[in-house]
Amino acid sequence: MERYPQIVPPGRSARLRREAWGFAIGSVCFAVGAVPFYADGVGPVLTNATFFIGAIFFTLAALIQLVLSGRRPPRRGTNPADRWDWWAALVQFAGTLFFNVSTTEALITAINPATQVASGWRPDAFGSICFLVASTFAVIATRDRDHLWDPASRTWQGSWLNMLGSVFFGISAVGAFVLPATGDLASLLWANLGTFLGALCFLTAALLSRRTAPVQKQ
Repeated sequence: MERYPQIVPPGRSARLRREAWGFAIGSVCFAVGAVPFYADGVGPVLTNATFFIGAIFFTLAALIQLVLSGRRPPRRGTNPADRWDWWAALVQFAGTLFFNVSTTEALITAINPATQVASGWRPDAFGSICFLVASTFAVIATRDRDHLWDPASRTWQGSWLNMLGSVFFGISAVGAFVLPATGDLASLLWANLGTFLGALCFLTAALLSRRTAPVQKQ
């Protein structure tokens, strides 16, 4: 097992753990919301409220990740690992904002069906693209993780699990395409299954991240 020196500045380890918990809670919400039995049992409003809450936790966690990676774009001379990590965090944060839009629209539609969009891509398609790009950047950063601001904060297992989760979310976005002719989804099965499997991947990655996040001694 690889071991790296714990070089996390004071306060960062706590934020790392909050980041992990945020992604974990958001993932649970998306996984639960994608289960047909849950949706049938609680109805469309509570189901979409579950996705809405999950997206908020995703965004909060992504914001923490972006802050930890650096508030500003990397300066010239920044090592490649930190530079790719910052871009991964930025693109992922943008992706979560797209999911905020899509889950908000879905919740409003559930409350008032007259507001439903008839056809086209929902914003979660753009969020899924952002997740795929961010996961690619994160995998690149992880290849040289011993040069990251905290090597233990990013693991190759977590990076590849997030990549797999992003692929499943992308499949879900394709399934969620609204057919103009009928107003139906292209594939309700894959819209739900892709979301469920992707959320499980994100959940596992978040729990692994929480386990490796160092605890500051008092």
